[in-house]
Amino acid sequence: MRRKKVSFFDVIVHTIGVMLLLVVLYPLVLVLVCSISDPQLVATGQVLLFPKGITFVGYTQILKNKDILVGYGNTFFYTIVGTAVNLVVTVPAGYALTKKTLPGGKLFMGFFMFVMYFSGGLIPTFLLVKGLGLYNTRLVLLILGAFNTYNCIICRTFFDAMPKELEEAAIIDGCSVTGTFTRVVLPLSKALLGVMILYFAVGHWNAYFEALIYIKDDSMQPLQVFLRRILILARQQASNEEAAEYAASLANLEAQMRYAVIVVSSLPLLIIYPFLQKYFDKGVMIGSVKG
Repeated sequence: MRRKKVSFFDVIVHTIGVMLLLVVLYPLVLVLVCSISDPQLVATGQVLLFPKGITFVGYTQILKNKDILVGYGNTFFYTIVGTAVNLVVTVPAGYALTKKTLPGGKLFMGFFMFVMYFSGGLIPTFLLVKGLGLYNTRLVLLILGAFNTYNCIICRTFFDAMPKELEEAAIIDGCSVTGTFTRVVLPLSKALLGVMILYFAVGHWNAYFEALIYIKDDSMQPLQVFLRRILILARQQASNEEAAEYAASLANLEAQMRYAVIVVSSLPLLIIYPFLQKYFDKGVMIGSVKG
């Protein structure tokens, strides 16, 4: 069997690909390495690729805080339930907007586009949330972001490109519009659902600003709020110490805790991503123009 001749163009493409991979991968590796290396060595720039003076004091300082487990539980709840709410609201809306028989379809789409760029502002939203009785409740983090216009447009583009003959055949066989959507359209939309799950889950996992504004009870705060609080307390403690040497060690510890916080907050998403990768690879080019 003859070997395929490798062209100069293939060499260039693979070289550029490897370089881009290293550019993306190195910061991730560096954060992980710095989180388990001696803070003093990290501060002096001696840690570049491999860990030196391995220590887990940063993780110890973070994980010994009892609020971390509470934050993890709350964040998993907001991510799982919030993503489910997003899918139930956004995906059917995108499908409905593809129907020319939908009364006021263009009007709805124009309204969605308008509110995507213009919002009522923080104070009116806060007053609305308080008036609806959602302040300091878990529902506020689930309802406020239940609908996403950008993702709805992606869903609409995907469903619009789907062959209409499939839906027509289902309707001829006696399926209702809802039955066609749940039995025919959704099973063929795994790539879209994979992308939507990833987008929504990452958004919920990293969200913290809404929790700072609308939730005051620590038992309902997400993980990101607790991690932010730990870093602020460590920085304040380091700046308030009178002894210069001890203050410097605390500053180094605070720097290492920053790296550990990145790892602790990102690890679950990095574990989940490989399971959604094949759907993400298929769905990320939804709506693109093919040459």
